[in-house]
Order: sequence, then C-alpha cells, then structure tokens
Amino acid sequence: MPKINVYLPDELAESVKETGLPVSAICQQALELSVRRVTAIRSTVLGDLGAEDPTAKLVQFTERARTSIRLGIEKAREAGAPSVGTEHLLHGVLAEGSNLALQILPSLEVDPGAVAAGLPVEQGKSAANRFSGPAANALELTVVEAISLGHNYVGCEHLLLGLLAEPDGTAGEVLRGLGVDQRSARRAVVAALTGYAHLQRNSTANPLAATIRAELKPVLDRLTRLERHTGLGADD
Repeated sequence: MPKINVYLPDELAESVKETGLPVSAICQQALELSVRRVTAIRSTVLGDLGAEDPTAKLVQFTERARTSIRLGIEKAREAGAPSVGTEHLLHGVLAEGSNLALQILPSLEVDPGAVAAGLPVEQGKSAANRFSGPAANALELTVVEAISLGHNYVGCEHLLLGLLAEPDGTAGEVLRGLGVDQRSARRAVVAALTGYAHLQRNSTANPLAATIRAELKPVLDRLTRLERHTGLGADD
C-alpha cells in the first residue's frame, strides 16, 4: 500500500501526540470524503448538462448551492453562451436570493446589486452544454474551500469563495474589482457561520446587513488578533 506523508504544524503535531488520535484512520476517512466530492464535481463538469438535473451527483452540495448552479446554467443558455462561465455561476448565486453568500457580501461592504451590475451578459446563439475551464476550476475550488474549513457540506458561501479563488474567471475579477479579497471573504464566512445560529434564534426576520456586521465584528476582531499573534498575515 503506498504511503502519503502528512506534515503538521509543530503545535498541532504535539496536540495530536498528547490526545493519541489515530492519524492514519482520520486522514484516510477525510481523503475518501474529499475524493468523492471532487469526483462528483468532475463527473458533473464532464457530464451531460442536458440531463434533467445536472447537479444530481453533487450530493454534498446544499439544495441552495445546487439551485444556484442550475440557475447559472439557465442564465448561460438564455444568453446563448457557448459554455457556462464563472459569471453565470455568480449570477445563479445572486438569483437564488436566500443564501448565506448574499448576507456575507453586505458584511464586506459590497452591494449584491453592484455585483450583478458588474457582471457582463454577452448574447450569443449557442446552447451551453459544458462548463468553461475557469468555471470547472472554480467548482473544484469550491469543494476545496469547504474541505479546508472542515465543513461536511458545500454551500453557496463556499461557491462564493471558489469563484473568488479562481484567478481567470470573470466572476472573481468582478468581485475583486469591488474590493472583495480571498482572506477577508474566508474570514467573513467563518464568522458568519459562527454567529448564524445566534442570529436565527434571535430574529424572526431575515438579518439585516447592519445586524450581521455588528454580530460578526467581535469574531472578526478575535480572528485579527489571533492572526497577529501567530504571524499569519498573508492569504493562504
């Protein structure tokens, strides 16, 4: 059986030793889950977008994330695009209308309406039957973002991060042009998920952006102090 070396930071390695965790078994399970997710992405990317539900294999994706992808595919076909691009996927996230990514953007001082206005809508005469290269890459990066955050699902917030991380796609270009950077967006996702249950328990209506920012600020401040203490200042 081939061996794969896993390198851990010193502090984490010491903690693993102290707790006696079965590293090999944990890594194997985590890798198996990661492989299944990425395989599902690739089979969808390479599969037939003409299927009744082209997202059916994306079982780890939330229903809102799958709906956003379907809406993105529809947007590309309505525009007559030759392929589904990152801009169409981001259009899908905006069109879905009730996902966490749409709450995160205002907390980063970005109006979702400005994002929509900045996305190009090029008209053509094709019928998109595949994802573009950048869109395929963004979908795989979406899964990577979910895994790196330790989440056992893939949501629209991860899709936002995946689109932002993809260097060549139009969606990332638009987001970065509006001042959204990968580090801040990732921290906002972590903070939003930390405070989301509290917001849900204490509000019968959809949380307003100002409320979200107020709830997230203490968590973001703690993350900033932690990053300064550990010397983590650059994007990872």
